Amino acid sequence: MNEKIVSKKLKDLPPLTEADRERLATLVARPDSAIDLIDMPELTEEDWKTAVRGKHYRPVKTQITAHLDKDVLAWLKADGRGYQTRMNAILRREMLQARSSDQQR
Repeated sequence: MNEKIVSKKLKDLPPLTEADRERLATLVARPDSAIDLIDMPELTEEDWKTAVRGKHYRPVKTQITAHLDKDVLAWLKADGRGYQTRMNAILRREMLQARSSDQQR
């Protein structure tokens, strides 16, 4: 199976037709009480108390070339696949710790 991911940018989309504009105007005019929330119930205050910020956030990755000491790379690769993810996690932990200590000053 050869699936291709299609990515569109706002500037690449065709302009709205008059029919599109009319449908959107109809939706905007609809009162909130007319929205069917059966598939997506509104969140309560209790739901927000246990919410986790950024749970599904995936930062944009940038490909780089880095020179590491041979023993450091061997250590990262020793646990098998995912050494780049581990490297990123280590760097992120250090970044967050540095930011935290900067804010405490």
